[in-house]
Amino acid sequence: MLIQELPSPFDAAAATYDADFSYTRLGRWMREAVWQQIEGFFQAGDRVLDLGCGTGEDALWLARRGVAVMAIDASAAMLAVARQKIMSESIAGLVDYMQADLSNLGESTDLHEPMRANQQCYDGALANFGALNCLADRQLLARWLAGMVKPGGRVALVLIGPICAWEIGWHVLRGDMRRAFRRMRAGQAAHTGGGSAVQTWFPSPQQLCAEFAPDFRPSGLYAIGGLLPPPYLEPLVERYLDLFGTLALLDRHVAGSWPWPYVSDHYLAVFERVAKNLD
Repeated sequence: MLIQELPSPFDAAAATYDADFSYTRLGRWMREAVWQQIEGFFQAGDRVLDLGCGTGEDALWLARRGVAVMAIDASAAMLAVARQKIMSESIAGLVDYMQADLSNLGESTDLHEPMRANQQCYDGALANFGALNCLADRQLLARWLAGMVKPGGRVALVLIGPICAWEIGWHVLRGDMRRAFRRMRAGQAAHTGGGSAVQTWFPSPQQLCAEFAPDFRPSGLYAIGGLLPPPYLEPLVERYLDLFGTLALLDRHVAGSWPWPYVSDHYLAVFERVAKNLD
């Protein structure tokens, strides 16, 4: 396990991330919607990269299914929470950890030697809930993944979309046009807690497909929260629980239908590693 005490904008959010999102009703609905779509991708005995693993909720879910996980995050504080959580389970030996920034995974440093030694031996990868929104361009990451994932392997990427119908409607009704269309402004700062912020970008599914070509072909696109509000509206969900509980069930049925992946809070893009163009 490689974890170095390097500062990250997400360090301040680590202690409260699960309470603020993972363990909220809306956060759980959204994460379970992702799991429902990808549950058939990875089997016991597979090896999977968890990119931007945060507090380890997805790594824990995968390990419980017998999947070996390399959990990668830029935040040592996030990794510490993940490790503490996973160490309390009997499957702790299936998860390893690495502190690394997704923007420079391919750099030739001692930190990345263990990864390069395992080239093309991973059965797939997962990047959940906006980790890739912190990259201005995902092409370098795509090339790195092409060297790590076996031909035919699945890569599941969950990003914050550029158009969220709920967000636009919510803020337009309140006369806040700047917030309504803020996702259309590239490179804006997003606050992560403790006075820290990180630049964010909101690529469309079409842009993401272009960035991952030609090594990966798209094989699925799904809305995550198409009928549900963004996580910061969790109090609204709790206030009208019956309504949003019904919408959460409907959300999974329409997830793969147009136009929901293009107007949802998050979208899940699934890619398959192409056998050709191997290094």
